Amino acid sequence: MEIVTENSDKQSLNNVKLGENVKIYNFVNAYGCSIDDNTKVGTFVEIQKGASIGKNCKISSHSFICEGVHIEDNCFIGHGVMFTNDIYPRATNPDGSQQTDADWTLVETFVKKGASIGSNATILCGITIGSNALIGAGSVVTKDVPENAVVAGNPARVIKFLD
Repeated sequence: MEIVTENSDKQSLNNVKLGENVKIYNFVNAYGCSIDDNTKVGTFVEIQKGASIGKNCKISSHSFICEGVHIEDNCFIGHGVMFTNDIYPRATNPDGSQQTDADWTLVETFVKKGASIGSNATILCGITIGSNALIGAGSVVTKDVPENAVVAGNPARVIKFLD
């Protein structure tokens, strides 16, 4: 593992399982997750507990990979990509009390091998992005994406398939 930083106070890595030759740049916050061999994580990325990132991935700066997101090998995550993990997010319960981990249901998301997600895309929870799929920049992905599909828009729609 290589942490590319000028000084250790620019990192927050807690209980992270790291593979070989992982590169993590400044201002990354990662905890309770796994990052496999030869993956690069850019600046200002957050990777939450229970998230997993495969081998040979590139996670670009300012992206948010929340709990329950599973990214397989050889994936590209563009700048500012946002994942979600709750279908009905709320700050408080009906009685006005602040919600805790016990008050919501985690909904997992899967990004299959070789998929690429363009900058500023938003990926709603509970979906699977198929192998080698390509998500256009700025897209809002609300349902499963077939393998080898190119999708774009809000909501994202299939515009073609790759050979």
